Amino acid sequence: MSADTSCSLEQDAEHHAELADMVATMSMAPSRMTPPNGFRSGPPRTTGPLRASDRKMSLQERGRIARQPTIETKRVSITDTDDFVQLNQYKMKKEIGKGSYGVVKLAYNEDSEQYYAMKVVSKKRLMKQFGFLRRPPSQGSNPQQEPFSKVTMPLEKVYKEIAILKKLDHHNVVKLVEVLDDPDEDGLHMAFELMPKGPVMEVPTDTPFTEEQARFYFRDVVLGIEYLHYHKIIHRDIKPSNLLLGDDGHVKIADFGVSKEFEGADALLSCTAGTPAFMAPEMINEEAQGFSGKALDVWAMGVTLFCFVFGRCPFYDQYILSLYNKIKSKCVEFPETPLIGEELKQLIERMLDKDPETRITIPEIKLHPWVTEDGTNPLPLEEEHCTAVEVTEEEVQNSVTLITSLSTVILVKSMLRKRSFSNPFECQGRRAERSMSAPGGLLIGSLGSLRSSPLLHPSLRNVSNEGSRDGELEDLYEDDAFTECPE
Repeated sequence: MSADTSCSLEQDAEHHAELADMVATMSMAPSRMTPPNGFRSGPPRTTGPLRASDRKMSLQERGRIARQPTIETKRVSITDTDDFVQLNQYKMKKEIGKGSYGVVKLAYNEDSEQYYAMKVVSKKRLMKQFGFLRRPPSQGSNPQQEPFSKVTMPLEKVYKEIAILKKLDHHNVVKLVEVLDDPDEDGLHMAFELMPKGPVMEVPTDTPFTEEQARFYFRDVVLGIEYLHYHKIIHRDIKPSNLLLGDDGHVKIADFGVSKEFEGADALLSCTAGTPAFMAPEMINEEAQGFSGKALDVWAMGVTLFCFVFGRCPFYDQYILSLYNKIKSKCVEFPETPLIGEELKQLIERMLDKDPETRITIPEIKLHPWVTEDGTNPLPLEEEHCTAVEVTEEEVQNSVTLITSLSTVILVKSMLRKRSFSNPFECQGRRAERSMSAPGGLLIGSLGSLRSSPLLHPSLRNVSNEGSRDGELEDLYEDDAFTECPE
């Protein structure tokens, strides 16, 4: 390992340790922290091996607990202080992630006294990235046209994603807690449950999982994907960095930036979106007229499982054209070390079948001997962990609702805190550090500064069909979502 790589690993470790200290109020035991590469010595859970009956009972118990509705706010007050930025009731802490059009910050909710991951989207940058920011037509243009329909299309996709996330409720899918969207501000803020342990694995790594660990995490991914497919959602960007570890050691699927809804039994897709090293061969075949969405997720799951046990992707190259050629024509090759069982090899080969028509399906994966440990540890049935979800057009329009009078809310909250009916706006100077009404600067001034990670192979970065297929991969981050074209 080079000195630069060792230095980067040490910096990542320090970053995770600092983040762990900041969320110490969550009562996390130090022994449960996960190193940057996601590898934890010993069994995946400290409470003993997972049994089918335990898993089934856990899902049934969760079915009796109502999902907390997503909070919706359309009035945002941003106040800058010396130590932090105040966003309504949230204290915005350090940056914990970055994408091409926004950042993710650690946010402390003073009301609930809990930490969250606050994703901040730049609406202007989003529209520019999609190329829809256009001048309005002249007065002499055809009045029958709708000049602003394309301008709002990218944001409509964001609101569609929000409407979907608001209703998703599964143990293996990250939850959206609150949405803050002020029409007078550029930032769209989405508060997600915080996953302080970060991604299940950083790729590449020299310390891959054992088969037991890989099976434990992979079973979570299977259940999460089955839940999404049940609700007619194709994720399209399954990879280790989008699989986050919860406090209980289980995996939660995150980042629905390039997800796609479908009708009927399966999605028929025609656009390229996702991360090149995890793309299925039919996605990059220029002769393909359309391809199965479910089969795409299965392929990406196969690449992810390969990463779990070998610490790297089965197909990779510095140049995108060479990478695509390998994905389309090269057979999967298993390294000599570490040794894995024949059942696991057979499962990976079936998931990485280049023909989507004969590729293994999710129901077949759930019954595979490696996944179920020869039937001794079966996964729950679909009806035991999936419930119906419908997203109507009205719900999309109301994905972020309007609070009619924020001043009234502030007044009531202040009275409750002070146990007094005095006017809280009487002396603004005394309340400068806790202002929720005074206008402030934007949370994010410039979102365009990007840095390349030395640990991230170019093949693991997101691209869209707008990216070049001929040269070297563009300098995009793994969090670069919303890279799809209209389908």
